[in-house]
Amino acid sequence: MNISLTNDIEPLSEFRKRSADFVKRLKKDKQPIVLTQHGKSAAVLMDVSEYERFTKKMEMLEDLLEAKQQVEQGKTYTMDEAKKRIESHLSKWK
Repeated sequence: MNISLTNDIEPLSEFRKRSADFVKRLKKDKQPIVLTQHGKSAAVLMDVSEYERFTKKMEMLEDLLEAKQQVEQGKTYTMDEAKKRIESHLSKWK
């Protein structure tokens, strides 16, 4: 997701005038739009499906970072230990 400085930055006043056009553009291009207010960035508009993809990626990255930190701290399990833990958790759902 790269923001084009020439195409994807718009003043808030334009969004107020043409909000329906902006929504159509988001759905078509799947590209975020940065809204400015008084010449400074104020908000980012995103298509809903792109937002969902973005948040899922962020959650996955956070999980990977946590897993990496756990490995570095020695918080790991052998395959047998992991299997026992999983079976224990699954047995609680029966």
